[in-house]
Amino acid sequence: MTEPITQQRASTADITELLGSMRFAISLLVFICIASIIGTVLVQNEALNVYTDQFGPFWTTLFDKFTIWNVYNSWWFLVIMGFLVASTTLCVIRNTPKMLRESRTFREHIRGSSLRAFPHRIDISSSHIPKENLPAIESWLKAHNYAFKVREDEDGSYLVAAKKGGANRLGYIFGHVAIVVICIGGMLDSELPVRLQVWFGNKAAITENMFISEVPESGRLSLANPSFRANMLLPDDTRSSSAIISYGDGVLIQPLPFVLHLKRFYIDYYSTGMPSSFKSEVEVIDEERGERFSQLIEVNEPLRYRGVTVYQSGFDDGGSRLTLSAYPLQGKDYEPVRFKATVGEGQSVIYNSSGESVNATFTELRVFNVEDLTDGAPQPKAFVDHVAAVSGSNVRPKDNLTNVGPSVLYSLTDKQGQSFDFVNYMVPMTLDDFPVFLLGMRRNQADFFRYVRIPADAKNSMEEFMMLRAATEDPEALRLAAQRFAQRSGQIESNSLMEVAAFKTIETFMKKGFNGIIEPVPEHERERILNLTVPMLQMTLLELRNIAREKHGLEAVDYSGERGAHEEEWVQLALLAFANMPDYPAPVVFKLDSFDQVQASVFQVSRSPGMYIVYTGSLFLVIGVFVMIYIRDRRIWVWVRPGEKGSLLTAAMTSQRRNLDFQQEFQRFQQAFERLSENRGNEHV
Repeated sequence: MTEPITQQRASTADITELLGSMRFAISLLVFICIASIIGTVLVQNEALNVYTDQFGPFWTTLFDKFTIWNVYNSWWFLVIMGFLVASTTLCVIRNTPKMLRESRTFREHIRGSSLRAFPHRIDISSSHIPKENLPAIESWLKAHNYAFKVREDEDGSYLVAAKKGGANRLGYIFGHVAIVVICIGGMLDSELPVRLQVWFGNKAAITENMFISEVPESGRLSLANPSFRANMLLPDDTRSSSAIISYGDGVLIQPLPFVLHLKRFYIDYYSTGMPSSFKSEVEVIDEERGERFSQLIEVNEPLRYRGVTVYQSGFDDGGSRLTLSAYPLQGKDYEPVRFKATVGEGQSVIYNSSGESVNATFTELRVFNVEDLTDGAPQPKAFVDHVAAVSGSNVRPKDNLTNVGPSVLYSLTDKQGQSFDFVNYMVPMTLDDFPVFLLGMRRNQADFFRYVRIPADAKNSMEEFMMLRAATEDPEALRLAAQRFAQRSGQIESNSLMEVAAFKTIETFMKKGFNGIIEPVPEHERERILNLTVPMLQMTLLELRNIAREKHGLEAVDYSGERGAHEEEWVQLALLAFANMPDYPAPVVFKLDSFDQVQASVFQVSRSPGMYIVYTGSLFLVIGVFVMIYIRDRRIWVWVRPGEKGSLLTAAMTSQRRNLDFQQEFQRFQQAFERLSENRGNEHV
């Protein structure tokens, strides 16, 4: 039985020795430095698809195992921090008593003969007996702030042991304690308290959509949670006593000890459209204490109450109410279906008379949009520039910055579950002296929006364009337009070659755009084909537009005179819009008609007791560094023993750090000590 117990004790001693060793602590610090580099270089807490686009699926999956997207809250980083705290604490516990004893002791029991082994040593002789040399030595030590102790031996010799700067050891103690305190404060302000409640408190993140009032107890953290960092979104004139903590793939509800009521949110903008300032007027309601007061929360001016700090971190839409028109992009319907929606909510929207619908989620209402229209060209294909030149339309936007009015952002999900983002502006904007509606689209949030331009009609709406689009779905209307085009070109007989070519061209164009026309053509012939087909398409659309207007009881457009040039440009822009429609990934366009804006303030709510612990640790660190640098430890021993003609003296000086200052001080001590050999033992050295 004795041997297993001895082995267990030996193993425990080895583990303790490893944990308390300097090499183990340095190894942990190296890992923490590497993690800090990762956390600094790699942008943290982004959406996973952002990292997938940057690193690819394989490396993203691998890196996700180690949670490098949130390094400072990852399990392995917290484990390293825990081991560092344990290692440094053990080091402090083991070495502090020894250091304190070392700082208090004079080491007067050292053997005098051992002083001969010191590198900084002085040997002299004096004509005085040993005891007569002591006053001069003691006087010098007192003058230089040394504390000393004298030991008298039986053979009549004396050993003077002196020291100063013993508080230097406190610098090491404060420095190591500072590391422990800072690490504990950092872990306290990390996700560790929340994780402990999840692991040992039967808590689970909520992954389903539900009201806060419906969240079960397992999804709510304790009101006494010592540390947390949560978010709260409050629309105008609403109140809440709960914040939301993101955890894993879901959220946890953090109750607050008071109710926060947003009375009003204020925001101002620069001329560029960027927010210049935003702030929230809130009311704090503490029913437990019967307190109630108002305060203005601004950036860098948070609310602090009952250990909770509320920061103004941003703003969002609080559920603005929208009225929209759904214009179908397929079929013969062109009249819009009007409906209502709320920002932040999803719904099924019917967009034609056949009852077809799409799943739409309206994500944002932007009332104020200042756009740089230089990069707003909606034509993604290189050959469209040539099309614009042939049709006579300069589609390149001018370099200007302007407020283009409200816009609505929404996403549509197709039958395959693929989602696309869209942004549409409420009013037309003037580009190249012509009013157009911009329809933006992108496949994911990492992409830029690409725009399709819809020319505005005389009513500043897109209804005539949609009416023309519906007419392109009618084969009879297309044949009649092709026939009129051929007749205007001099081909009077029915089914002429030009009429057939015009019909086939516009039919193919409306289904596949310009790609459908040029793909079957050899590359060296494509420019010539475009030069022929673009004017043909434009003239056919002129006729088709009048056919559509006649069908709906409207006057035909007169393309002569100054007004006619404007109408021709409308058709040119419509042609370019149709060229991009095959790439528009939606069967419907939503146009914003009116809105009732509801603004919301985004708060970051935190309880950070670790912050004050870190401040305390930082103070300890400053004290420790100051003590280690400016308090220099020195020890002096003087061995005075009887000699043949008086006495022999051996002095030694040492220090933990034998730097240049130490060398200079030793030289001064040596010069003063050597004066004892000048037969002035009773005088001051």
